Amino acid sequence: MVSVPQSIPLKKKPHLGDDPWDSLSSLLKELGEGPPGPITVGEMIDHFGRRAFGAALFVFSAPNLLPLPPGSSTILGLPLLLIAPQLALGVRRPWLPKALARRSVDREVLTRAFARLIPSLQKVERLTAPRLSLLFGPIGDRLIGVVCTLLVLVLILPIPLGNMLPASAIAALGLSLVQRDGALALAGYLLAALSVTVLVLSAGAAVAAAHHLFGVFGL
Repeated sequence: MVSVPQSIPLKKKPHLGDDPWDSLSSLLKELGEGPPGPITVGEMIDHFGRRAFGAALFVFSAPNLLPLPPGSSTILGLPLLLIAPQLALGVRRPWLPKALARRSVDREVLTRAFARLIPSLQKVERLTAPRLSLLFGPIGDRLIGVVCTLLVLVLILPIPLGNMLPASAIAALGLSLVQRDGALALAGYLLAALSVTVLVLSAGAAVAAAHHLFGVFGL
């Protein structure tokens, strides 16, 4: 009887994002320099490896800081609306519905968008360093997820210029997760508080203006 050798399980190739020395800017560069053609949202998430939550929060929020067509913040906010709550619930890796994970974008479009973001990102990365680690971990990461979930609800609203502060806060908190930089996380929390303050003041001003108009027309 001929003995059949048992198959040896193949070692799974690590994701690029699993290397702690890979900066987010380098991961974005590698993403844009891949083979020409479309790339799916699921492939982008896989590319970021174990740092997918922080990278996804940054990638889908930072473009809102650039001049974009009306309604873009709502489109970019939809993946965040799925990803941020998962972080708040302590999910280990982002999960996306197949319909969204299979959505694709041309890599050339990504390359052009990242070319505008990467120089500023690299400047910020040079200032960051792992510090204030107590702000991260099971509780700290979930708190960032809760804050980002609330900010996304503001981000997707069609408010003219109202997406800048929430997008800045989400981008800062996402990058802080990647860099494990507590100082950057504190800056993100400050921006989040400022976003809420501006939203409340704007809502108050809108209500006051409505009451004034009702009074003028005797309504």
